[in-house]
Amino acid sequence: MFACDFDLKFTFISSGWEGSASDAGVLRSALGKGFTVPAGKFYLVDGGYANTPSFLAPYRGVKYHLSEFRRRGQRRNAYANYKELFNHRHAILRNHIERAFGVLKKRFPILKVGTHYPIESQVMIPASAAVFHNIIRGLNGSEEWLDILPDNINPSNYVDMPEGDTN
Repeated sequence: MFACDFDLKFTFISSGWEGSASDAGVLRSALGKGFTVPAGKFYLVDGGYANTPSFLAPYRGVKYHLSEFRRRGQRRNAYANYKELFNHRHAILRNHIERAFGVLKKRFPILKVGTHYPIESQVMIPASAAVFHNIIRGLNGSEEWLDILPDNINPSNYVDMPEGDTN
């Protein structure tokens, strides 16, 4: 589980969970280990989480992904109801975390491949990458070079992540 701010800096990291772990279980553990939501604030979460005063999830069973809204076009009143409007705005805002992950994976290609390191080391790799990422962002490091960076790891060695699974 990763949380980020609108500056694409990671504010919380919980790694080491198996892919089969439920989002709710990972969040419950994080809350038990000191993860807090600042007073008067909230986090946007995906549909795997429950809606609470501190965590806003999209409406279930209602269009959510940005591609679903693009197909409808830019016509007036493109939303069927307030739930679609909420989900569209939610998806736009959640795009920040997707962008942060995109930058992180481009900057640290090791995150896209399976490794043969001991599990204890594998757990530390994403957290370490996120810390270095935050330092670079804090120093106003340019990310334009990432667009022209050649792939140092053959894309055939990338590991596909299941939809919505980002830790």
